Amino acid sequence: MSLDLIRDGVRRFRTEVFPKRREMYQQLAENQQPFALFLTCGDSRIDPSLLTGTEPGQIFVERTPGNIVPEYDDAVSVGVSASIEYAIAVLGVEEVIVCGHSACGAMKGLLHPEHLEHIPATARWLKYAEPALEKVGADHRGRLERLTKLNVIEQMRHLHSHPSVQDRLRAGRLGIHGWFYEIHTGTVEAYDPSSDRFAPWPPPG
Repeated sequence: MSLDLIRDGVRRFRTEVFPKRREMYQQLAENQQPFALFLTCGDSRIDPSLLTGTEPGQIFVERTPGNIVPEYDDAVSVGVSASIEYAIAVLGVEEVIVCGHSACGAMKGLLHPEHLEHIPATARWLKYAEPALEKVGADHRGRLERLTKLNVIEQMRHLHSHPSVQDRLRAGRLGIHGWFYEIHTGTVEAYDPSSDRFAPWPPPG
């Protein structure tokens, strides 16, 4: 049944969507010029283009469990590091958005490591988010949301360790943003470094 749904979707794309937008796809065939790198979780409930109202070719998307960005290490081959480097150094994106979300399974795993015993690769990956866990405190009522937001801030910090990011920041040609997306309300909050808080984005008015 699930593959049938995908098959029907591809058929609809070929017969309805693509013909209406043929010129756009032909222009994109040999070239892309995205203006932003959107780093988010692999969670199936997040659709980056739908959330941001962007078209094909406008945002470069990298998805990892827990929207994690490992600190740069010359000795380690990490796919997300290659995506960051390519998007910034080659494609020249001007904005980077790290987007966490509500009810994140990766963050739940951090809070409850006993649930990670049978998924060791995931447990190893989540070590990149442990600094956020150390800051979360014992407020159980809002602990998951607080951890998710602290993790966004931590991954923004990790971005600064990447040489391509450093180069563009020194040139004043790169913006780094942190988002928290709440799935059940459709709202987005952005991190404000000046107040060290997340606030509704875009602002009302």
